[in-house]
Order: sequence, then structure tokens, then C-alpha cells
Amino acid sequence: MLSIKYLRSSFLLLLIFVSSTFLSFSADKENGDKFDMGEMIMHHILDDYQYEIVHGLSIPLPIIIYSENDGMMIFSSSRLFDENHVPLEEGYNGFKYDHGKLKPLESGMSYFDLSITKNVIFLILTSSLMIIVFLSVARGYANKKTIPKGIQALFEPIIVLIRDDIVKKNIGSQYEKYLPYMLTLFFFILFGNILGLLPAAANLTGNIAITLTLAVFTFLLTNFSGNRHYWKHIFWTPGIPFVMRFLILPIEIIGLLTKPISLSIRLFAAITAGHIVILSFIGFTFIFQSYFVGVVSAIFVVGLNLIELLVAGIQAYVFTLFSSIYIGMATEDAH
Repeated sequence: MLSIKYLRSSFLLLLIFVSSTFLSFSADKENGDKFDMGEMIMHHILDDYQYEIVHGLSIPLPIIIYSENDGMMIFSSSRLFDENHVPLEEGYNGFKYDHGKLKPLESGMSYFDLSITKNVIFLILTSSLMIIVFLSVARGYANKKTIPKGIQALFEPIIVLIRDDIVKKNIGSQYEKYLPYMLTLFFFILFGNILGLLPAAANLTGNIAITLTLAVFTFLLTNFSGNRHYWKHIFWTPGIPFVMRFLILPIEIIGLLTKPISLSIRLFAAITAGHIVILSFIGFTFIFQSYFVGVVSAIFVVGLNLIELLVAGIQAYVFTLFSSIYIGMATEDAH
């Protein structure tokens, strides 16, 4: 009975999320705007300098720019729009807003963009949530006499799963040295994936810059941890004829560089594709303008959200698994 109660609550929560998402798009139609599905999808999966909750209600974010001519400039993104929320052609401080991007009015201008964007907000939110959750879990472990309960009981099986079935199995006896990184990697991706399914959320783990950064961390940790046997296998592969070694070397180097690329693209593509499919079903309602299509789309969106929750865990698991395999290959002893 308890599990059925929780399933009903979860289903109702998903319906509320889906309804709020449909309402945010219906505001465009009420205002007489022509609905463009492609623009709508790209607007929601790409980064932005403002945090739009629903159409017409946006939170301006701080824009931080350093240029050689003007030095450091800090101003609100609201300065780039008029009272009707239309981007100003003349811009502000030498910059204008153009389809979610900041462009200098002066061509060839050299500058560094350090702005707090929507993805940065969710990056901070995800990191803060992880700190709060795991400080609470750590306090539970500090008192060894108490039985795990609450949030500690929820996360302990997941932590044990990552430790025993992924890190320890693939890295071996040195697994404890890499366990903190692997747990951080797994839960950061998991939390980012789940938060990205909320209405008006940022597509954090569907941003190639985020996934590539995580992959580069794994790449650096793998190669800095690589032992003599690992590097010998790359640059002077044993057990093959001398001439073949010169043919194998470029293949090994390409394989070395493609590992972080495959890690980043796999996560980026899976999360972004899921968001595009969900947004496409929502968009069908406003294209066909039919109650029947709206009901069918809502049912599909609820089902897809449930699938995306599963994908969120799978992608976090896969990224952590491959990171552990790469480090295990770099640290294993010669056979």
C-alpha cells in the first residue's frame, strides 16, 4: 500500500510539472505570438543570460565582461532589453543580446565573457544541493552507533553500489584513492540530470562544455595515474614486430584522445535528445491546436519523463563506469 501511495504521489507530481510546462508555452499563444517549435526547443536547451520561468517572466542575470579597452564591466542583463522585453538594437556598454548570445557591437573586439548564465546558476544549485545532502549523510556516519535512517538510508545503497560494483571491480586494490572522485562524478551527473527535467530548468548536463569538462577531469586523472606499463603499451606496444610499432603508435594516441570525446558526447547527446523529444511532444499541441492531440501529448510527456528519470541514472552510471575502466587500465600491473 505504501508503494502505491508513493507511485500515485509521483505521478501527480509529474502531471503538475507537465501542466506547468504546457501553461508556459500556452502563454505565447495567448499573447498572439506565432509558435515556432524549432525556436522553442533551442531556446529551452541552450544557455541564456536570463532565467525565464514562464513567457514574460524572466529573472535577469549578472553579465560580467572583461575587455582590453574597458576593463571589467558588470551589469544586469535587463539593460539589454526594453520595457516589452525586446532586445535593444543599440545594446548596452558595447554589447547586444542576439538569440541567447552576447555579441559585441564593435567587430573584432577582444573580450572574456565571465557572465553568470542560466547554466551557471544550475551548476551552483547542483553543487550546493550535493554539499547539503552529503554533509547530512556524513553527519549520520559520524555517529556509528545509530542505524542509518532518512537521507543516509536512501543514499547508502547507492554509494555501496558505486564502490563495489564499479570502482572496486574495475580499479582494483587502489580503488579507495579514486572513490571520492567517482562518487562526486556520479552524483553530480545524477543530480544535474534530474534537476534538468524540472519545468524551466537549465539543460546543464546537456551542455557540451559541462560534459567535456567532466571528461577532461577523467582524462587528466587517468593519464597522471598511468604507470610504466600503461605508457609502454601506448608508445612501445610489446609483443608485436618492430615495424608494426610505428603503425600502432598513431592508433594508440588517437584512442587516447577519443576517450574523453566519447565520454562527453555520449552524455551530452543522450540528455539533449531526451529534452528535444519531450519538447517536441509539447509543441505538437500548439501546432495542431487540438484537445485530443494535447491529451495524447501530455500522456506521452509523462511517460517520457519517467523514462528520462531512468536515463538520468543510467547515464550517471555509464559515465562513472567508463571513467573507472580507463583509470583501471592505466593503473593495472603488467601481466
